[in-house]
Amino acid sequence: MAGSRRGRRERASPVNGWLIVDKPSGMTSTTVCNRVRRLAGNSKTGHGGTLDPLATGVLPIAFGEATKTVAYTMDARKSYRFVVRWGEARDTDDADGEIVETSIERPSREEIVAGLGRFVGEIEQTPPIYSAVKIGGERAYKLARENRAALPEPRRVRVESFELLREIDEDSAEFEVVCGKGTYMRSLARDLALSLGTVGHIAALRRTAVGPFREADAMTLASLEALGHIPPDFEGILPVETALADIPALALSGSEAATLRSGQVVQLFRTTDLPRLGEIADGATVRATAGGKLVAVARLEGGRVRPVRVMNH
Repeated sequence: MAGSRRGRRERASPVNGWLIVDKPSGMTSTTVCNRVRRLAGNSKTGHGGTLDPLATGVLPIAFGEATKTVAYTMDARKSYRFVVRWGEARDTDDADGEIVETSIERPSREEIVAGLGRFVGEIEQTPPIYSAVKIGGERAYKLARENRAALPEPRRVRVESFELLREIDEDSAEFEVVCGKGTYMRSLARDLALSLGTVGHIAALRRTAVGPFREADAMTLASLEALGHIPPDFEGILPVETALADIPALALSGSEAATLRSGQVVQLFRTTDLPRLGEIADGATVRATAGGKLVAVARLEGGRVRPVRVMNH
């Protein structure tokens, strides 16, 4: 029996790559990740950016070697759609929280459109009290749950666009945002409402893109669980290098790839090496490839390619 179990483990192939899950509302990102991991035979997993329990949408899940590229997904541009409900401030800044303030004021469409500009570009933003940022070594949400709430420090974030999609009714409106890492939609909604002379919170939130991962590629958790198992060759698995789409590629020879895989530096000093370097600047992060296959995430330093994360698939 023990030999049979060993045989099954030896025959099992690991899953390597990315799967885009359409996260359901009411569930944490970690819970979704854990449920998908079980479907993939408990392969090593990680996810590319936490979504609030209320939120739905694009949750990229990395398997195996793709977990080495999660950091690049966390840093990627993200897109969201959300609904703001005017007139109610909540302690969590979304519909899951308790009402802490109300207002009878409602902004007009003209006021909303005119007010969006102040939240575009490099802005200073204070994260919600219920957030994962650390205050004195403890998570802000932990302090809040223990009635020791403290206001997180403001931070600089980048909002590339902030648009009004439609006014749903007098009490709510839908928006679309494209932003950089670390931007809280709950804070945007709260601060926009305050700037318009009222209060507000997010009533619904959906992430539509994370870097190269799009809503159109997402599969529901229910459809994945209906399959019962995610095999290594599952058609929904995207290549490991998908998360590195915005990083320049550097082609290596077979011997150079072997050198990099062993953790050693590859020297690029010859004149014949210049064309393949192209416009890659010194100090840049590159995705080193050989034969069209990802070898490593590396850094170009003074004519040397230094491995940062080596791929073993």
